[in-house]
Amino acid sequence: MKAILDKKGKPHQKAAPGRQVYIVYIGEHRGGKMSSEIEDDHHSYLQLAKNRSKLEAKASLVYSYKNIINGFSAWLTPHEAAKLSEMEEVVSVFKSRPRKYSLQTTRSWDFVNLLESEQHLNGTKEEEELLQKANGGEDVIVGVLDSGVWPESQSFSDEGMGPIPPSWKGTCELGDDFEASNCNRKIIGARYYLKGYEAYYGPLNNTQDYRSPRDKDGHGTHTASTIGGRRVPDISLMGGFANGTATGGAPLARLAIYKVCWPIPGQPKVAGNTCFDEDMLAAFDDAIADGVDVLSISIMPFSLAPYEKDGIAIGALHAVKRNVVVVCSAGNTGPGPSTVRNVAPWILTVGASSIDRVFSSPVLLGNGQKIEGQTVTPFKLDKMYPLVYAGNSEIPGTTTNDKTGLCLHGTLSPALVEGKIVVCLSGYSFNVEKGLEVKRAGGIGFVLQNPVNGIGISVDDHVLPGTAVFSDDSVTILDYIGASNSPTAMLIPPETVLGSRPAPFMAAFSSMGPNGLQPNILKPDIAAPGLNILAAWSEASSPTKLPEDDRVVKYNIDSGTSMSCPHVAAAAALIKAIHPDWSSAAIRSALMTTAETNNNVYAPITDAMGNPATPFHYGSGHFQPAKAVDPGLVYDATYNDYLVFLCNTGATKFDPSFQCPGRIPSPSDLNYPSLAIAGLQGTVTVNRTVTNVGCTRSVYTSTFVPPAGYSVEISPLVLEFSYAGEKKSFNVTVNTESGSAGNEYSFGWYMWSDGIHRVRSPIVVSSA
Repeated sequence: MKAILDKKGKPHQKAAPGRQVYIVYIGEHRGGKMSSEIEDDHHSYLQLAKNRSKLEAKASLVYSYKNIINGFSAWLTPHEAAKLSEMEEVVSVFKSRPRKYSLQTTRSWDFVNLLESEQHLNGTKEEEELLQKANGGEDVIVGVLDSGVWPESQSFSDEGMGPIPPSWKGTCELGDDFEASNCNRKIIGARYYLKGYEAYYGPLNNTQDYRSPRDKDGHGTHTASTIGGRRVPDISLMGGFANGTATGGAPLARLAIYKVCWPIPGQPKVAGNTCFDEDMLAAFDDAIADGVDVLSISIMPFSLAPYEKDGIAIGALHAVKRNVVVVCSAGNTGPGPSTVRNVAPWILTVGASSIDRVFSSPVLLGNGQKIEGQTVTPFKLDKMYPLVYAGNSEIPGTTTNDKTGLCLHGTLSPALVEGKIVVCLSGYSFNVEKGLEVKRAGGIGFVLQNPVNGIGISVDDHVLPGTAVFSDDSVTILDYIGASNSPTAMLIPPETVLGSRPAPFMAAFSSMGPNGLQPNILKPDIAAPGLNILAAWSEASSPTKLPEDDRVVKYNIDSGTSMSCPHVAAAAALIKAIHPDWSSAAIRSALMTTAETNNNVYAPITDAMGNPATPFHYGSGHFQPAKAVDPGLVYDATYNDYLVFLCNTGATKFDPSFQCPGRIPSPSDLNYPSLAIAGLQGTVTVNRTVTNVGCTRSVYTSTFVPPAGYSVEISPLVLEFSYAGEKKSFNVTVNTESGSAGNEYSFGWYMWSDGIHRVRSPIVVSSA
């Protein structure tokens, strides 16, 4: 077992055999106890569980959560953990697991503005007015839980920014290559958390990462600049691709950095980082106390856990109680069903869509056929080269039948590859590693089969000339190789193409519903750009993250729901700046009910295969920040509403001051901006309440399209409001009709409109 270490990397307890780190969650602090008293209480719990001295109990402690969240993490045996879980005041005890969580990895904001202007008159003007009204999000504080930040990036300049908001109570934590001067009026705070990481893996390898808030990966810098990066003109990738002005969605918002994700020992950076529950809970506890207004968390659990054993869900519930908007990525394990993560209804969960920009780099075959490809790798190959398939160019004995043609490390024969273009199939390794293998064997370039079917390609800046082709087109290339005695090809240098249509479409990797934990809550909630997004990058990380790649870039392209999440976090910050009195639920509602379900050719948004997308792809639709500022009506929800919802799950101990009602309403009755009913038998009626945040006097009329196989009734059909802040309730009755699709889901929607505002909610229903 590894030792527990303090922040200086010194071990202060050697774990006994059979012990590992558990999180003990006790709810929320009440009363005015001092920090030392809280820690003494936590030591007492450990003494009781261990039946040992106070000194031994103290030595087993990893974290004591002392600000908002009440609980601790400690080295425990399963028996000791079980004893603690039986205590009346303990909400939950759960094991810390390595690799339970991982990170979910310019034009995007232009495209959001353009899409709104195409769907609505004066759209571009509305976007300009949004930034003006919100003053760019200035004085709104966005906390970012991620891999840290590269503070020297131009995106984090504080030039011309005013003083730090007085609501800020946080700190700038010093560490390796991170000084007080690295914080400024843009990055107003920074902390790092690795006790949980080091408890499992041992001391951090200082060649892999910094023991400080500084980012050696790139992911955290990318997400932070997408949220609040300043406007930086003439930014592009290597080779001049994606040239333009880099900007965050809320360019004057303040950023608070909470580094919670770290490299996996023995794995290259391209394999991703890992994030531990106990470290994230410590970050949540600090962030809430520090005074953040929005939290952006591009981190996904690999599997679903009950709410009371999910560190992100726990931390987020404490945050939303204080009206902190918590935005999370939906995950990158699509397009299969029930792959969506971060499904707690108090979290705003974001799927990933495309923008209208591609990086075209076709493959010209020797027979004259041109195959569309995409890349951001700068190169100039001005002639035909011999073309080979990797499966025909391998060192004997290095592959098996199921792994042939994949360009895996050490498999390609230099005698068969040198000076040639190699076709590599997808699978079993990262795309950039395949390019590295071709380069090792002496290849001049490579053609990569896109890992997923459909039109979405996540581009890379490879270590040698290379382009990715659609999965179906790779078959055409392989057929040509098989039919030709001397196949050849040329890779046409890439160029940036704007205005591609249709856009957006849903990225194939974006995780999908239905909600695997509670199908009566629709997840994801919304979609935003997450495919091939340009943003700031760590100068300690190469564009591929491969150890063999020594290139340094200031801005880089990345894809994932990690990229879509900060887009929505930025939009939430702008709304918060304009409506500081709105609850986190109201802000979520505003974003969801104003979302768009059509693309830039005025047709329904599709998936990557060109099939119509559904609310399981995008929730309520593609976000429209300018529309969300003035939604007309909002579906509000309180902390107590979420506690009532939790009564359905048996998680009744989150707040000891709260008693579950005698009649517990259905999860579908939570006042959510979307409506999901799973396993419907016959008829069900759900209640919703809307709050008028628009015109003082207004009349809203309902319209709806019922899901196929079901009928829908709304009562009343008209809502009349006489003042701002007035609430009105209505019922939605859904009835199963003959011919309904059994346990398959059907989709519809209902909408309230006063002629100015369109307050739209998706309906998702399945029968028992």
